[in-house]
Amino acid sequence: MLLADSAQVADGKLYILGGGWSVTGPDPTPSAVAIKVMVDWHEFNSSHHWNCSSKTPMDSPCASTRPTDHSPLKYGRFLAVAPDGVPVGTPVDVPIAVNFGPIPLQDGSRFTWRLVIDGDSLPGGTVSFTRARRFPSPSKSESTRSAVRENGQMSSFERPSDATSRSSKSRRL
Repeated sequence: MLLADSAQVADGKLYILGGGWSVTGPDPTPSAVAIKVMVDWHEFNSSHHWNCSSKTPMDSPCASTRPTDHSPLKYGRFLAVAPDGVPVGTPVDVPIAVNFGPIPLQDGSRFTWRLVIDGDSLPGGTVSFTRARRFPSPSKSESTRSAVRENGQMSSFERPSDATSRSSKSRRL
């Protein structure tokens, strides 16, 4: 699963635009969850039901267009079939693109999209994101002053040597 600005399935492939983020906002914007499900050979030719819903850290449903509706935000079915020429036992990928319009979410909170297939949560079936808080914008003179020391020298976080050493320590895959 991958968060994206937009996703689409065409010709059995998943097309992703603006993918790989985990912080959004503060304004509500359209978003998508791009999903690749690997279906084992023994599950071919049978219909599978999926739903994708969002939960807060307290495991309560996020706001939707109908706040009294506690059902998943998106759901559907897929059928996996063995492509011609694929050896017996080969799993098949099923791409799913779940697109959402702007969803009003609480600022400064963490949310998790959860994929459930045939009633089962799968490994890798969640992806989380944080909704940024809205802060008042500082005036131009305030933001300039915060980047400069009183003696007129640039602060240490802006020196290239410091930035290089910090960035190598904070990398994650």
